[in-house]
Amino acid sequence: MEIDGWVTLAVIVVLSAAIITERVQATVALGGGVILLYLLGVVEAGDAFSGFSNFAPIIVAALYVMAGATEITGALSGLTSKALGNGANAGERNALARITFPATLASGFVPNTPLVAMFAPRVVAWGRRVGISPSRLLIPLSYAAILGGVITVLGTSTNLIVSGLLSDAGERPLDIFEITPVGLPLALAGVVLLIVVAPWLLPKRRAADADLEYVREFTVEMVVESGSRLAGTTVADAQLRNLQGVYLVEILRGDTVIAPVAPDRRLEEDDRLVFAGAVDKVVDLQGIDGLVMAEEHHVRASGGMGHKFYEVVVAEGSALDGATLKDVRFRSAYGAAVMAVHRASERLGGKLGDLPLRTGDVLLVVAPEEFRELMADRGAFSVIAPFDGAPPRRRRGARLVEVSMLALVVLAATGVLDLTRAALGVALFLVLARVVTPTEAVRSINLNVIVMIAFSIGLGRAVAESGLAAAVADGLLSVTSNWGDLGIVLGIALGTLLATELLTNNAAAALMFPVAMATAESAGMDVRPLAIVILLLASCSFLTPIGYQTNTMVFGMGGYRFTDFTRVGLPLTLTTLAVTVLLVPVMFPLR
Repeated sequence: MEIDGWVTLAVIVVLSAAIITERVQATVALGGGVILLYLLGVVEAGDAFSGFSNFAPIIVAALYVMAGATEITGALSGLTSKALGNGANAGERNALARITFPATLASGFVPNTPLVAMFAPRVVAWGRRVGISPSRLLIPLSYAAILGGVITVLGTSTNLIVSGLLSDAGERPLDIFEITPVGLPLALAGVVLLIVVAPWLLPKRRAADADLEYVREFTVEMVVESGSRLAGTTVADAQLRNLQGVYLVEILRGDTVIAPVAPDRRLEEDDRLVFAGAVDKVVDLQGIDGLVMAEEHHVRASGGMGHKFYEVVVAEGSALDGATLKDVRFRSAYGAAVMAVHRASERLGGKLGDLPLRTGDVLLVVAPEEFRELMADRGAFSVIAPFDGAPPRRRRGARLVEVSMLALVVLAATGVLDLTRAALGVALFLVLARVVTPTEAVRSINLNVIVMIAFSIGLGRAVAESGLAAAVADGLLSVTSNWGDLGIVLGIALGTLLATELLTNNAAAALMFPVAMATAESAGMDVRPLAIVILLLASCSFLTPIGYQTNTMVFGMGGYRFTDFTRVGLPLTLTTLAVTVLLVPVMFPLR
């Protein structure tokens, strides 16, 4: 391997470490790697930035507009409501079937990341209503959406990247249903496995008392008002000792932290009391005479007109990740006041304003009614949902959105229009028909994902041009030569699986595609089946909460631990690997 190949390998190792340790955002790491390789002369500008002219980011942007219209109008909510039903007397497996099958089906035609952002708050509210902890439902929702993403080419951006790479290599791009003969059996097998094993493998986060289900524990600050009846009384006399579903963690008095809090501890004016408990219980603390939420005066100062509670999840790459509320001046920057914070598997203490936030933290904020629209394009939050659920904001265009989705599939599947024209046409139609405004259409596009796709393609071109792909292909063939074509398929699959967990799904696909091209050329194989293997393994990431964006979304919402994903994801990963390696050569001849 020449020096350019070694340089490319070194850059990939460094950016992988940066992504794994979460030191920088994945998009920044990938972009920095591509730019560095260009500056070092490893790859020319036309190759380094070729992703920005590829049709994959364009289609993904158009699909985001369609997904945004779906959320704004509540399209598909009828399907969701019918699937979930009232949930009366529903067992866990019945509940999982009601969630996973519709999510899998919908994810075949709507990009799975915005789909989970739209469905997750509804699933949480439904789970609370029927007495099932959200922690039993949200990982299966994420995994079902991921599985559905391989039913058609529309399901995930990774599919479109592979299709675009095939086109750049002079091959025919993937048809909309071309991957269905493998993707549909894989999705069905995965969902059935989920329904069977998830109740066994997900930890039971419910208290022994039947009336107390496990809930996400929020931390909230309450202040003893000046002149309050509580000032001078003990914790026990103030009836703050045995609150249902809420625990008094500590008292902050000036620079002094009082913890644990004894029943005979006397309260003073301006004491800041830190409570931990279920979100509805911490909100109920407002009803205690003499206590106010620490941030309530900021809401009062703005008049409080049209304000409501929202639950928001800190997004990957957000300016909030690693910063405190004071650092970012949250109230002025976002027009909202943080009332409580939840972090998976950890009870928080101290002043909320001094707490360094992390990706996946759930914040309970009070904000104006237009908060969701104002924050839609900021990239700070991956989920924004009203505390009492996320009702549709505008129903008048829902049926038009559903018809447009059907039209997209029909036009692309029948060949009347290619997928790029069909997707752009539907997005333009939704704007012209005033289902969404131009501003809403732009806000619905996740530019972070679009740029990541473009840079991933550029990094893949660097792997090919530097000779690294050919060197990896030679090594792969030397290891698998005794196992025949099936060994090559298995090698490509394992390599993609590893790259997906170390990098991102999109980067893994872009990096492994040139390896598949070089391997196919050396072994005299058709590259198309190998490309589909890459597509399936890169799209199906189940082992960690950081391997796929939908997993990161539900991490904080479900109160999960890191290992919860591995526990459920390992059998799914092994199933995906087995189905892919055995079924792809049958449906897509290797030679």
